[in-house]
Amino acid sequence: AGLGAAQFALPGAVDRLRDLREPDPDAEVWMTLAAADVAQPYGAALPWPETEGRPSRAVGGYVVTRHGLPVVFLERGGRSLVTFDSAAGDPGWVHELALLVKRRRVRGIEVHRIDGVPTAELPEIRDLLLGNGFSLGYKGPTLRG
Repeated sequence: AGLGAAQFALPGAVDRLRDLREPDPDAEVWMTLAAADVAQPYGAALPWPETEGRPSRAVGGYVVTRHGLPVVFLERGGRSLVTFDSAAGDPGWVHELALLVKRRRVRGIEVHRIDGVPTAELPEIRDLLLGNGFSLGYKGPTLRG
């Protein structure tokens, strides 16, 4: 009673985990999680940051984070993106979206809308996608597996 889960760890495991507690501040730490994953805290334990779009913890959606902060939210079906303030500072999130297709977590991404508006109204993000492996589809930037 009163003891944490560490009491069940193998000898030395807790010490190894404690060594990893302090991450390298210069390392890029990107992570893409399913929006409904219990490890993804936004929309449950933490509120979503202010944005023009409507992110949610919906099944089929994905959240790309950098150092634990949400950067973009890809809605189910890959047709809509929601960006957060941190997306403007680092375009590495595009590579993370492409990995969803390359690793076959999604069949493809065809972005029709960004932050609730057609992709044509946000050319800087549309061009960022096109410059990083996406091709111009009928309704917006497209990446197929």
